[in-house]
Amino acid sequence: MSYGVNRREMLRKMMAGGLGAATAPWVASLAEAAEERAAHMHAAAPAAAPAADWMPKAMNAHQNEMVIQLSELIIPQTDTPGAKAALVNRFVDGVLDDADPRDKKEFFRGLTWVDERSRDLFGADFLATSPEQQNALLTIMSSGKNKSLMDQIGVDFFQSIKSMTITGYYTSEIGLRQELGDDGQLFFAEFKGCTHPEHGGPAPAPKGKPAKPTKKA
Repeated sequence: MSYGVNRREMLRKMMAGGLGAATAPWVASLAEAAEERAAHMHAAAPAAAPAADWMPKAMNAHQNEMVIQLSELIIPQTDTPGAKAALVNRFVDGVLDDADPRDKKEFFRGLTWVDERSRDLFGADFLATSPEQQNALLTIMSSGKNKSLMDQIGVDFFQSIKSMTITGYYTSEIGLRQELGDDGQLFFAEFKGCTHPEHGGPAPAPKGKPAKPTKKA
């Protein structure tokens, strides 16, 4: 079995696994917002070519570069493109731009923590450290055994950035078609999809009556 196939299976499991039982409310809220945005994007008209002059709306330049690097570490380029090529940072910025201000504040608090923890460990901001040091910090953040109160912000933040990276990657043209060779239906096999009637979702049921199941073509 090739590494590419192994990674596809790994990504499917990561996507289906959801968030941990101890997920902070803001992490779950942003994950839900990411799924909703992805479903809207899927239901909308085909996207135009990515704008070369794109600028982040919710993030500043430094935060955007951090998200690019963090997402690429989570889904790196191998024999197939990674998160950077899939423009996952733009997806994350879109989620944050529409997010509840409190959730957005917690996400940015997490990004700030990454730089602060990096300076504590390696004497430099995250983006100025080596790939080995960056991976070492992500190991601290992603360890299910890490119960340190000092690292809790980072642990919660990692759940959030991982969740949005996977959702954004699967929503992208690269993630769906080049990585998985999918026709676009896998996303909806794993996630609930868009619930808005204008995008093909079921209409809200009248009070006291269950919603009728949507007929399949």
